[in-house]
Amino acid sequence: MRLSQAGEAALMLYLGTETSPALSARVQAAARAVEAALGSDLVDLVPSYASLLIIYNPLTTDHFSVGERVRNAVAGLGDSEAGEGREVRLPVYYHPEAGADLESLAERAGLSVDDVIALHSGTEYRVYAIGFAPGFAYLGQVDERIAAPRLATPRQRVPRGAVAIADRQTAIYPAVSPGGWNLIGRCPVRMFDPAATPTMPVSVGDRVRFEAIDRARYLALGGEL
Repeated sequence: MRLSQAGEAALMLYLGTETSPALSARVQAAARAVEAALGSDLVDLVPSYASLLIIYNPLTTDHFSVGERVRNAVAGLGDSEAGEGREVRLPVYYHPEAGADLESLAERAGLSVDDVIALHSGTEYRVYAIGFAPGFAYLGQVDERIAAPRLATPRQRVPRGAVAIADRQTAIYPAVSPGGWNLIGRCPVRMFDPAATPTMPVSVGDRVRFEAIDRARYLALGGEL
């Protein structure tokens, strides 16, 4: 573990270097411990693949006190204290009209479109981080047979709900935005809704499974094409 200053009122706790469920669990365990240790001095926690950003209130404490409490809190911490996370199931309409890169990804992988769908929907993914945009959850890891590099030229407009792959990660675009990931389908569930409670259907540490649905079901659930 390594702790470094990340701004006037923030520290970054590094817990490893690899991407793995075990390290993600360690990050979650550290987040729980740090939250308990800092109490009202804590402003926010931002967990990622192998690190935890700790933002504190500089009017009530300082980085020396926070650093000491963080080190004490995470000393000897076990992965099991983080729990397994919730299982979240998300519907996806896999089809070329919803995923512009589905056929080209299948061709590049030497697989049929049905094979790509089966591999993508047959894997359980862990939410490693949320970033880029509110509700953009980085999920891993994709089966290596359908892993695909980012597009050489990103699209200027990716639709909300687009399900995509980049390398061994997959994600759902929560809003219309530019993007360079490979689009393979679309999900009708809103990944970020500021008027809802909670605002996002997934959190870091959750486990996600995708369920293939047909066009009619996708539209009935509020999906747009």
